[in-house]
Amino acid sequence: MEEELILEAKLLHTIFYNEANGYAVGKFITYDANEEDFIATGFFRELQEEVIYRLHGSYVDHPRYGMQFQVKAYEKVMPQDDESLIRFFASSLFPGIGKQSAKLLVETLGPNVIERIKEDEQVLLQIPSFTPKKRQVILDGIHEHDDVDDTTFFFTRFGISVRNIMKFEAKYGQEAVALIKENPYRLIEEIDGIGFKTADKLAQELSFGLNHPYRIKAAILSMILEMCMASGDTFVTTEDLTKRVEKEFKDVDLSSYLDELAKEFLIHREEERIYHHTQYDSETGIAAFLAMFPFEEQEPTLKEELMQDMEELEQTLHIQYEERQKESILTFFAHSFSILTGGPGTGKTTIVQGVLTLYKQHYPNDVIAVCAPTGRAAKRLSELCGCNATTIHSLLRWDLESNTFLVNEKEPLQCDLLIIDEFSMVDQWLFYNLLKASKLVKKILIIGDENQLPSVGCGSVLKDLIACEQFAVTRLHKIFRQSEGSDVIALAHEIREEHITVLDHAKDIAFFDAQNYEVRDLVVRIVANALEKGYEPKDIQVLAPKYGGVAGIDALNNALQKMMNPSTAHKRELKVGYRIFRVGDKVLQLKNQPEDEVYNGDIGEIVDIAYASESVGQKHQLLVDFDGIMVEYSNEQLYNITHAFCISIHKAQGSEYPIVILPIVSEYAYMMSKRLLYTAVTRAKKSLVLLGERDMLHKAVTRKERHQRNSTLEMRIRKLFHA
Repeated sequence: MEEELILEAKLLHTIFYNEANGYAVGKFITYDANEEDFIATGFFRELQEEVIYRLHGSYVDHPRYGMQFQVKAYEKVMPQDDESLIRFFASSLFPGIGKQSAKLLVETLGPNVIERIKEDEQVLLQIPSFTPKKRQVILDGIHEHDDVDDTTFFFTRFGISVRNIMKFEAKYGQEAVALIKENPYRLIEEIDGIGFKTADKLAQELSFGLNHPYRIKAAILSMILEMCMASGDTFVTTEDLTKRVEKEFKDVDLSSYLDELAKEFLIHREEERIYHHTQYDSETGIAAFLAMFPFEEQEPTLKEELMQDMEELEQTLHIQYEERQKESILTFFAHSFSILTGGPGTGKTTIVQGVLTLYKQHYPNDVIAVCAPTGRAAKRLSELCGCNATTIHSLLRWDLESNTFLVNEKEPLQCDLLIIDEFSMVDQWLFYNLLKASKLVKKILIIGDENQLPSVGCGSVLKDLIACEQFAVTRLHKIFRQSEGSDVIALAHEIREEHITVLDHAKDIAFFDAQNYEVRDLVVRIVANALEKGYEPKDIQVLAPKYGGVAGIDALNNALQKMMNPSTAHKRELKVGYRIFRVGDKVLQLKNQPEDEVYNGDIGEIVDIAYASESVGQKHQLLVDFDGIMVEYSNEQLYNITHAFCISIHKAQGSEYPIVILPIVSEYAYMMSKRLLYTAVTRAKKSLVLLGERDMLHKAVTRKERHQRNSTLEMRIRKLFHA
């Protein structure tokens, strides 16, 4: 075990500083008679030259950079000798105090100048040449030095990152330490990015008991949100919450805690339903916005004019709109808020192309915003419709640090028409934030497939908007796409109708019988065969509904990596957790990283790996290419990616692939459902390979989800529209 040391030293200069997370490499010199210089690394709120630091940490022998002092915590130390005191007062901490003023201050008040000023501010009057402004600068600088030192040292001892310390200071100012010492659980609601685990760890370090009322209250609030996120429901029932709380705590008066949370508006109760405030605000906010929308009366577009324009558009695009498609375009122009839903091949894209063309023609000065929940969905929409589509998070300028949207009710979207594609993936909270930013919007069109899986987040927004029967809805059923992949489209529609016949004569679909234990080898052979035929790895996507098991995502990724990108003597690789990442690996983004322009569900390729010994920051780094966007990963970001040779059906939503390979075996029995199967099948653009057990396929076609999501959005919309 490394020996813990405390060094007092001055910073000579900064070698490296990462402003995003505070990681720094600096050259220091010990503040003693020996004055030995050394390199120190660690996380610092800021680094100031000539300032004396008390560094807590240990020496480590870095394989490339030699002996370094790794800092675990630090604090600033007030200088004591005349030379250091003069440099201190002439530093950036005291703007406007030059070297001559600093020298005069030290000569007049002596080596204990700082203590004297702290004890009695009036001692500064002993220097007549100092103006009131200059005296205030000195007082402010000393107090700021103390506050930063106390806050940073306090929190770094408990492993809190510099990035979070900065958030604490921005929120609480000088009271940060006192307020958090009093109740560390306040961080959960008051600081974005701090969850129950982080606050609880800090609380335990501060000797809060496991049954402390603050802890129980915070745990109950966290449980409500966790239960909603796990189920997709927008509320929990009192009965279910009671059972969960009783498992965690004994003899807890749940009712009194709920009363307290309700008084603070952290939860909302209706009958036996308990809502986390974020979900309650989302439901009521969506319903209220739509009841008032549009906020300005719009001039109607003449139907006769549109019909003539559509005829001209058909000639220009060399297409023939079917009556239902024409009706959908007319519906869009006739209503401020409309919904277009239908399966693959039913002409949604053709309609959107027509809508965009005709809208620009009739409203040439209007601004149009087109968006989708994922980067891949937005990119596909851009390619198909010839428009500049973005992700919803990009459109709203999501700030990762604060988990807030910079485009909001105060800084709204500057557009007249808003089109949202792949709407089945949009959760309640995201839609609420999108609507909050849409008060200047005149017309909204949402497009989605109501038969696909609901969003990963809480709610069933598309389903609720359609079910409330208050909005114009166009359902497309007729299949128009008769080119390659038409068998896949036919199968998707048969799944929706719960009767499969197309498999017996399909050209674009293959079915191989296989048991659980046979799936892995068979998938590898099928992928190898596709590669031999000239397909690229990015053209082939294996999908599965679960991670564990012999036919699960992890097992398939492991086998496919060995076949598609095997280890060689010259190929770099890096172990992260139980995964081994290798140059050439196909990887999946698991979280939104708007600052890097990559989002949950994006797929890229590892193009380089840099080991910690080669990096100034002593951190392993991966470089991933996402269709021309290069993203570096290090530290905790390495856990934002996983292998993508096989991915979950949920992660594939919003994307299409030339070839989809889908195992359907008994191992998946408890997860497979009609909606899950439909979503998986509709990811295939040209060819679909099914392998497994036919009876499992037929059972899945008629099986509803094990849990039907609970939501009251539909009820709220109906109430407001009939009020």
